[in-house]
Parts: sequence; C-alpha cells; structure tokens
Amino acid sequence: MTSFNDSDPLNTFNTFNDSDPLKPAPTRIRVLIADDHALVREGLRYVLDADPGIEVVAEAANGRIAVELAQQFGPDVVVLDITMPEETGLHAAARLRALLPSVRILLLSMHDQSEYVREGMRIGTHGYLLKDSAGEELRAAIHAVYAGGTFFSPAVVKRLSASEAAPVSAPHLQLELLTPRERDVLGGVARGLTNKAIAAELGISRRTVEAHRESLMRKLEIHSVAGLTRFALEAGLMPDA
Repeated sequence: MTSFNDSDPLNTFNTFNDSDPLKPAPTRIRVLIADDHALVREGLRYVLDADPGIEVVAEAANGRIAVELAQQFGPDVVVLDITMPEETGLHAAARLRALLPSVRILLLSMHDQSEYVREGMRIGTHGYLLKDSAGEELRAAIHAVYAGGTFFSPAVVKRLSASEAAPVSAPHLQLELLTPRERDVLGGVARGLTNKAIAAELGISRRTVEAHRESLMRKLEIHSVAGLTRFALEAGLMPDA
C-alpha cells in the first residue's frame, strides 16, 4: 500500500509491500482514498482491509494530491471526501473524469444535501456515500461501482426522492416512451445492479438486458450510467429508502 504522509512538508510517499513475492497476487480492486483527516483515512483503510477483494493502493489528504496519485498508481476506484482543502472532492472528481475516464469515483460526505449529489452526478461520478454508513456498505459500494454500477446511500436516495416530489415534468413524460421491461432494466441500473444481476432478478438473459438497455438509452438519448441514474431519480423510479 502506498500512503501520503500529510505531515511531511516534502510530500514524500512511503511504500509498503507485505505480500509474499513467491505467491501470485490475486486480482483485487485497487482503491485510492482521499480525506483531509488522517484518522478518517485510517478508519477507511481499516474497513477496506477487512475485504480480501480490495486493496488500498494510495491515500491523499486533499483533492490535488488525489489526482496526482491516481495518475501515478491507476486505481480502479477513487473514494473522495467532498470537503477537502486546496481542491475539493467535486473539483478533483471533475478532473479525474477528464484525465482518467475509466476510473470509478465514489463520493464520501457528511452531507446529504441534494445539491451535492446532483453536482456529483452531473460530473459523472458513480456513487455517493454518507460518512456515517456502515463499513459493510462502503465495501458493497466499492464492489458495485467497480462492477459498472452505481451506489447511493439510502438516506441520499430518500432526500433526492423527496426533493423530486413535484408536478409531472419532462422525465415523467419521457418515461412513457419506455416499455415496462425497459423501465425494469432502468430501475436495476439506477440501483447499481450489473447487467448480470438485472438478468437474474428479471429472469431473462443478460443479452436481453443489454438489448433493453441499449433501446432505453437510445429513446432517452442518455448514454452513461450516471445519466440514467439521474433520470431515474428525476422520474421517481428509485426505490424507497
């Protein structure tokens, strides 16, 4: 694991390798965590180390360092605190989306305000988790976004759903363009399920799910998971939390 030591004025990095060089390393989800509080980073690392399928490869104390480390170590998932000095998590997320579009981004915050969540979705991040979430939820979120899905804390979904309680709008009208099965697939995508998981839930083949997904994306003119999730929230398709 590589960590950023924010007490070092030279911003040096320390590398630790506790693996057996004689054994082939199993494939694990490589994660970078960014938070300006050392104790929080230590807690996050402790939680993630409990999952043998996850490896914390780097830590950062602000958004600027997070982007630099992501470029250096190429993590699969970046967990970003929203409120950090020098460069916020949202600003860092926007730069990561431009520089490393394949990296999955999970926002972490104490705040469940819909404005933060909407901005993260506009940028193209893949999930939003509250800091008071259980460790199991954080691990599940990382696995979900790594697999190509999205993940939002139940409290966040509830807040967004409440903020969307309004008269019929464009998303609700667009929803009428979709078949019942396309709506089912859209709901699964919005809940962070992979095509395989949606297929199992609906009792159809993965290829059929892919066909429905392509069809609904074409009808809605939305071509990203974040965009589909945002549409589902706006159309009221997210499950109650």
